[in-house]
Parts: sequence; structure tokens; C-alpha cells
Amino acid sequence: MNVDQADLIAIRRDLHAHPETAFAEHRTTALVVERLRALGLQPSVPSGGTGVLCDIGADGPLIALRADIDALPIDDAKDVPYRSTVPGACHACGHDAHTAILLGAAAVLAGTELPGRVRLIFQPAEERIPGGALGLVRAGAMKDVEAIYALHCDPRVDVGRIGLRVGPITAACDTLDVALSGNGGHTGRPHLTADIVYALGRLITDLPGLLSRRVDPRASLSLVWGTVGAGNAPNAIPPTGSARGTLRMLDHAVWDSAEPLVRQLIDEIVAPTGARAAVAYERGVPPVVNDAGAVDVQRAAVLAGFGPDALDETGQSMGGEDFAWYLEHAPGALARLGVRAPGASGSFDLHQATFDIDEAALAVGVRFMVHTALAALA
Repeated sequence: MNVDQADLIAIRRDLHAHPETAFAEHRTTALVVERLRALGLQPSVPSGGTGVLCDIGADGPLIALRADIDALPIDDAKDVPYRSTVPGACHACGHDAHTAILLGAAAVLAGTELPGRVRLIFQPAEERIPGGALGLVRAGAMKDVEAIYALHCDPRVDVGRIGLRVGPITAACDTLDVALSGNGGHTGRPHLTADIVYALGRLITDLPGLLSRRVDPRASLSLVWGTVGAGNAPNAIPPTGSARGTLRMLDHAVWDSAEPLVRQLIDEIVAPTGARAAVAYERGVPPVVNDAGAVDVQRAAVLAGFGPDALDETGQSMGGEDFAWYLEHAPGALARLGVRAPGASGSFDLHQATFDIDEAALAVGVRFMVHTALAALA
């Protein structure tokens, strides 16, 4: 398999230097379209103006390969020649690498006689809840697709290794915003008030605890508060207060039932305090649950492309990933691509302003995606 490593690095560095955030990926979209047309392919851009769909092959079974193309709204803190030139935007999650890898796979697949069809999905807005995958699904990205595959950079795994896992690999992620209100008053006469601070205290401790007793622990449901606030004077009970946080879980059925349970428990916790609760619950993305058959295909791809030493059993992540929306329409699997330099003393984490990869991982990703497509079609 002929993979142009220098070209992959050039594409990735160009994208890294010119990051675009959710639904603003116009330059990235244009670059992808130009590259695919140069291969003799016929890419299309959905009506939203960002993202690309492109089929390779004329007939036969259809599988899909997906890459996300958006950057994060944070500054790039690295001192490298390809550092972001866009203030407040940075490819700190590896989507530039994902895009370069899928373009590299397209170049190989376009020159290969395939026993079926491969749909390339370059997706915008993965970092925006509920994610850009929904728009592409509405645009027909999953029409006739029998299985879908993707990879994601993993800075905790050495280059040359690929992590696979059957079942849940990333979590559902929802946002919870609770606003409490009541009649404020003097801290010397709390019995004449609905003590908002006391009500908040009960809410932020009791709700996570009750959820852990009302939901099967195997679902790994976790509620973590990110911000809590009320009042600014030590001798005044405030009339309002709020708490905001996220709920994450690995079980799809629990995700479907979480919102009504959370609302019920909030009412039960707050009612005895006399405060009133207004709840805003935003559903995010489902958990990514890898299909066993799709992981078998990925395992065959690793063995064919690299041998058994490249296999890595990856762990579960409580982060969200909108690849899950595609899995509502066809089975599939998300793999982890090692991007850490072998022997490195430390590693970058995802969503850090200093995130970077060992670019040798790009060719590994191309070989893996090509072998995945061939194994799936076989």
C-alpha cells in the first residue's frame, strides 16, 4: 500500500495552522473537496455549506468511513511552525489528523478495485452538542449504509498501536441547569424564608447520591456539578441560586430514561425546603456502543495491516462523541489511534492547548482505515 507520508503531514499541518470551529469549516471543506476532485471523485457539500460526502465505487454493498473536521474554540499554546494562525481556535482534539487520514485513505481506495462501495463522511461540528452528525444524517449520509467506522486520536497510546473495544466506548453527555428561587431574608430569621443556600446544598449532594442508588451502577451514570452560585452577603439569604453540571452514562437505555428521573428527584429534594426549582435539561449525544461484528472487522484490519502486536484493548471514556448518532442507523465501531511518540516521557491530553501528535501516526491511520474498508466489504 503506497501512502504518501510527506503529503499527509503537509495536509495535517495546513489544517492545524488554519483551524475552523463548529459549522464555520468553510476553508477545510473547500480543501477536502479540492483533494477529492483531484482523485477523480465527485464530492458533495450538504446544504449547510460545511462537511463533505463522497462515494467511491459504483455498485455493491456500501460501508462508510467518517472523520470530523472542526477545531476547538481555544488558543494554541504550542511553539511549532504549524501553530494555529487563528486566535481562539485550535485543533486540540486531533480532527486535523482525522481529516488528513481519511483523505489519505481516499487516495488509496480510489485507485483500488473494490468489491463494493465506500462512503467518505467529513463531518462538521463534532465539538458542538448535539453534534454535526445529525445534519449529515438528515442530508442522507447513512442512506443504504450497512456499517460505519471511525477512529480517534489517543495521546495515551503509542504510535503503531490501535485500540479496540466491544460495547460502550464513550459516554452519553447531557447538561443540567437548575435555578432555585424563593423569598430571601435575614440569616437571623431563616424560618421566615425559603433558604436557597440550604436548598442548593441539599441539591448538589443529594442528587448525585440518589442517582447512584436509583440507576444500575453498570450504567456508570455520573453527575458532576461545574458551577454553583447564590448570594454575595454573609448575613442575607438570597432569593435565587443555581447549579449547573453534566450527566454522563454508558448505557443507552439509561440515557433515554435519565431526564424524567432527574426531574422527579429534584422536585423531591427541593420541595421540603420551600424553594421553587426550574430545571433546564439538555440532552446531548448518546453513548457510542461498538458493535461486536464491526469490531471484528477492525481487528481483522489491524491484523492484516500491522500484525497482532499492534492490537490494544482500549478503555472506556466518559467523554461524549457524536459518532453515536450514526450508530442509530447502522452498526459500526470507533477505534483509538495511538499518537504518542514511543518512549515519550509524558503525553498530551485531548482538549489541551498544547495537544499535538507524533505525525508517524498519520500513515498508520491511513493503512488502518483502508484495511477496515476492505475487510468490511469482504
